[in-house]
Amino acid sequence: TGFLHLGGLRTALYNYIFAKKHQGTFILRVEDTDQNRVVPGAAEGIEDMLDWAGIPPDESPRRGGSFGPYQQSHRLDLYKSASDVLLERGAAYRCFCTPQRLELLKKEALRSQQTPRYDNRCRHLTPKEVAEKLSQGLDWVVRFRLEKGVEPFQDLVYGWNKHEVADVEGDPVILKGDGFPTYHLANVVDDHYMGISHVLRGTEWLTSTSKHLLLYKAFGWDPPRFAHLPLLLNKDGGKLSKRQGDIFLERFAQDGYLPEALLDIITNCGSGFAEKQMGRTLEELISQFEIGRITTHSALLDLEKLPEFNRIHLTHHIENEGLRQKLIREVQLLVEHVYGDQQVDQEVLEKEYVEQVLLLRKGHISFLKNLVSSDYSYLWVRPSVSREQLQTISAEVDEIGKLVLGLMTRQAAVLTVEELNKDLRSLQKQTKETKYSSMMKLLRLALSGQQHGPSVAEMMVTLGPKEVCGRIHKALSS
Repeated sequence: TGFLHLGGLRTALYNYIFAKKHQGTFILRVEDTDQNRVVPGAAEGIEDMLDWAGIPPDESPRRGGSFGPYQQSHRLDLYKSASDVLLERGAAYRCFCTPQRLELLKKEALRSQQTPRYDNRCRHLTPKEVAEKLSQGLDWVVRFRLEKGVEPFQDLVYGWNKHEVADVEGDPVILKGDGFPTYHLANVVDDHYMGISHVLRGTEWLTSTSKHLLLYKAFGWDPPRFAHLPLLLNKDGGKLSKRQGDIFLERFAQDGYLPEALLDIITNCGSGFAEKQMGRTLEELISQFEIGRITTHSALLDLEKLPEFNRIHLTHHIENEGLRQKLIREVQLLVEHVYGDQQVDQEVLEKEYVEQVLLLRKGHISFLKNLVSSDYSYLWVRPSVSREQLQTISAEVDEIGKLVLGLMTRQAAVLTVEELNKDLRSLQKQTKETKYSSMMKLLRLALSGQQHGPSVAEMMVTLGPKEVCGRIHKALSS
């Protein structure tokens, strides 16, 4: 009924890491039985985003598996035969109540300030009355008889639980008039036939579990183990807003977030681990996860911290030889896209140069796109600065140029902003009359063609000795 958002990702992630921790199978089943709410492309989008996030299912509509089909709208015969079994056993019955009657019941309950519920009227029809209504061609649905005296069950997160559903609900519809099942029947039937051992789902289903267990009992089947995950909320305790679309995974992918950062923050704000720790990889999440450590408190998500999580994981990517190659290509494409019309010199797109920029900016940037912001334009657009322009700042252009070239030759090993700032101060003392501020202005112009931006030392560190020397030679000779 919609695209994958952070809450759905978190549920999928806990299922994934639980399955992998116990050498199990992570299964994606698409529930599309509410045909009025099906969003075209949503099922494919969910699989796309799970693949993007690095937690692909082992069995799914796209991948297949031994227990398919994995889309409920393709399993209607199975639900029909299951509901027939319950009808034969007297555990379910046909209901002929019209939508108008049900609407009146609902309005009446609301008027008397009660929770709307079906009054179980058709439960008491005799076989003769049922046959008569069928012969008249009346529309019908199948309802499940809720019995009192539910047995408690042990939830892996919430402990012992039971909800006397028959006291607060009318008998629920399990097969609709269009032949589609409701969630309750479809999930019980599928979990049984797919051999599901564990179900990890949102806490909103906790009160329905007793109803599902009554269905298992009616079929004579053993149920899986259930674990209900606490809600994922905003840091102020409010629900995550789907309205602006700012919690959907597509948005984060478009904005340049790494999937690892999302997996890290949604587990970091929750529970299931011995300690809070930023920067966990998927392998670490799997090895450190313990289902018994999940608490019943809602997880409060502070999305303002997400860029910091992204910075940590981007640093990991830059440090990893294999992942770095992918980043180099992404930066090259970004530079061509942002600065292509400014006649970008092909040399600044060379792998070695881009790799050096990444390594030097490691830890300083939260997103790859930071590298193509205006602050960093000097990296990609080599300035066209004339000697005359530099001479308007200081007549000692040649002397300053030679001093800096000498410094760069000596400093070829490792440049740090701190060391460079000291060196530049001492260089200025070797000039006759150029003030430090003027010397910085001159160097900034020669290196970037701009009057504003990062400090000169930071520019020099990011450009590296070879590029700094090249730009100064070019400025002096133009």
